[in-house]
Amino acid sequence: SVSQVLSGCAIIVRGQPRGGPPPERQINLSNIRAGALARRAAQGQPESKDTPDEPWAFQAREFLRKKLIGKEVCFTVEYKNMHREYGMVYLGKDTTGENIAESLVSEGLATVRREGFRGNNPEQARLCDLEDQSKASKKGLWSEGGGAQTIRNIKYTIENPRNFVDSLHQKPINAIIEHVRDGSVVRALLLPDYYLVTVMLSGVKCPTFKREADGTETPEPFAAEARFFTESRLLQRDVQIILESCPNQIILGTILHPNGNITELLLKEGFARCVDWSMAVYTQGAEKLRAAERSAKERKVRIWKDYVAPTANLDQKDRQFVAKVMQVVNADAMVVKLNSGEYKTIHLSSIRPPRNEGENKDKDKRFRPLYDIPYMFEAREFLRKKLIGKKVRTTESHTNTPCVNQNEYLLSALVSKGLATVIRYRQDDDQRSSHYDELLAAEARAIKNGKGLHSKKEVPIHRVADISGETQKAKQFLPFLQRAGRSEAVVEYVFSGSRLKLYMPKETCLITFLLAGIECPRSSRNTPGGMQVAEPFSDEAMLFTKELVLQREVEVEVESMDKAGNFIGWLHIEGVNLSVALVENALSKVHFTAERSAYYKTLVAAEEGCRQRKEKIWANYEEKPVEEVVHLSEEKERVANYKPVYVTEITDTLHFYAQDVETGSQLESLMETMRAEIAAQPPVEGSYSPRRGDYCIAKFADGEWYRARVEKVESPAKVHVFYIDYGNREVVSSTRLAPIPPAFSTRTLPVQATEYTFAFIQVPQDEDARADVVDCVVRDIQNTQCLLNVEYSGATCPHVTIQFGDTKEDVGLGLVKEGLVMVDVRKEKHLQKMVTEYLNSQESAKSARLNIWRYGDFRADDADEFGYSR
Repeated sequence: SVSQVLSGCAIIVRGQPRGGPPPERQINLSNIRAGALARRAAQGQPESKDTPDEPWAFQAREFLRKKLIGKEVCFTVEYKNMHREYGMVYLGKDTTGENIAESLVSEGLATVRREGFRGNNPEQARLCDLEDQSKASKKGLWSEGGGAQTIRNIKYTIENPRNFVDSLHQKPINAIIEHVRDGSVVRALLLPDYYLVTVMLSGVKCPTFKREADGTETPEPFAAEARFFTESRLLQRDVQIILESCPNQIILGTILHPNGNITELLLKEGFARCVDWSMAVYTQGAEKLRAAERSAKERKVRIWKDYVAPTANLDQKDRQFVAKVMQVVNADAMVVKLNSGEYKTIHLSSIRPPRNEGENKDKDKRFRPLYDIPYMFEAREFLRKKLIGKKVRTTESHTNTPCVNQNEYLLSALVSKGLATVIRYRQDDDQRSSHYDELLAAEARAIKNGKGLHSKKEVPIHRVADISGETQKAKQFLPFLQRAGRSEAVVEYVFSGSRLKLYMPKETCLITFLLAGIECPRSSRNTPGGMQVAEPFSDEAMLFTKELVLQREVEVEVESMDKAGNFIGWLHIEGVNLSVALVENALSKVHFTAERSAYYKTLVAAEEGCRQRKEKIWANYEEKPVEEVVHLSEEKERVANYKPVYVTEITDTLHFYAQDVETGSQLESLMETMRAEIAAQPPVEGSYSPRRGDYCIAKFADGEWYRARVEKVESPAKVHVFYIDYGNREVVSSTRLAPIPPAFSTRTLPVQATEYTFAFIQVPQDEDARADVVDCVVRDIQNTQCLLNVEYSGATCPHVTIQFGDTKEDVGLGLVKEGLVMVDVRKEKHLQKMVTEYLNSQESAKSARLNIWRYGDFRADDADEFGYSR
């Protein structure tokens, strides 16, 4: 069969393979001559130049290539000249087939050698006749114009190979394979622009031919067989090539042939092995290559004839398990809780977290890997936010260090963001992630896009102040945290059931936090007098706190601090107060300091229940005779004690401020006296320097002075103030502020505007829906006298029902009836009558499809989208 067409008048034929690559012979067509193909200048010889195609030479070669490659031919050798064999070639098994020389001449693609002809040779005479007919028909070489248009402009080099490959956007490009260097490296002619490029197959490597010092080549085992395998299928075949990448001037690609993918075939037949460095750019599915290689290894074919499979350490059922993520240690390790309750540390397979490349420059400063190693904090936070508290399905890949293939999309995302790198293994090391190729591809994307660790920009610096145990710093920080109300935090460490280390993201600092209102069993600890033994249930309390809050996002209310600089307060996670949760689970007792807090009743009720059931820390409790049993029955009935108020301000969050009508006359009197005094002795403009938290007087837009509190100072021209008697806020210049005269301070008359919010209703989170409600409420009750009753306490202010002063109709119930809000269902028994009334009104609004119900009951599947929850 024909393996290669060298030119329009020379071919290489190959015999049948028997135990290795078959013998080859070059046959030159006798009696004819076709044009010479282009030749590149000899390397290392500056005087030599590139030789272009002769006219119609490439067309003659292509005519033979398309007709003969891979086809069976019959040839006769007429004579030999200088080791070359000349003869006739026929398509098919015998000389009755198509005469190739005649076909070339008749198409005008070759000329007849007429010198030395014998007149009685019929073959030569026929060639001459065919040439005369071709001339008459002006075919090929005999056409007008000289054939300059048939000469190719071959590009042997590409100035910027990477840009060239990127410009093709991994689209298949037509090509002819011109040469096979070894099983996985070929020379291809890219069409239609005639770029002659060397392409290495992505993701694989075949045995090669090593060039020795004397210029000879020594083949590695199976190198010749691998080359023959690729040659016999691709050489001079029409193919499509996807050029996938160009690292270090080496063009990597995949060759697509109608009969299959040569990369996969080489692996399957044991002629090649997978290589990690180029696998990352392979676009046709890296898992197929791994599967083909695995198949060859199992069958021990060719290069794998001596392969020994690693012994499996684990049963399949032991390798897979579902666990809950309790802690992310760093970017490649985490602590999980198995269904059995056992804790296990696992490492993510085949990835390496960010590492400290240089030495710690500041020797005096304590090195903190999480914050001081570039991108370590970002990597930890990425995994923490995605995984903490979630159940994950893991597959253990090897047991010397328990490594898992967790969600491959998550790990790929971590690597593609440049927050971790992929471990490189020895070529024969199979102990790796089952999604290793996806990780390599993700890393290649991160490098290309300059993400994270691969970025050329300056690395992010985390200046985190650790003020745990720093009494002076804590004292300075305390008022700020107290005024902030609820602050966001992340629990970094749990020392015991009630002692935690928190990271405050907005303030970028670490604090030690003690839970208020409870007495938690103490863990064992070193004291000057020796080791103090742990109190009963201290470990259980610590485990409970860890499972509930470790590495979770929480909210904290700081109330005070102790002598050691530890902050004391309340911690909330997803609506759960941790102090209350510990008491409810009989792992803490209520401390007397809780009496001053809004959570005291809840704590006492929870403690009472555990005490009666004699759970955990109450197991040995002996109940004392109780004289008072009246306390709980007080809450059985709802107390309706409406008082008259004057609504002065309504906020965008549907909170409102109201003045007590009973003290209204005192406020009017105070304001009159204060303004008279100010008129008599006007303050010096600009003399007052405002500070956050100060009480002062501020000149409102109406030109009058009112009592106010400074909330924030951006600059002397921008001071945020809160009018304490009316509830409205304003940004003013410091020139409109003055110190409050002592006779009119809050000691003389307390703050008159009290903040409230509506009971039994949910404030819409959707901005348009919320704006509609606020507009309605402003229209109905702002600057009017109403009746108000406190129903229950809230995190920031009391929840109340409010009635119109004249009709006594419930304002909140009216909003529900209009379909402007949804009902917040309360569980307290004494409130059930009110809740039922609100729910009935909600059903009526829903039936009438009013406002938020205009599209029906949306709560089933998209409540979150609209800012409601059922």
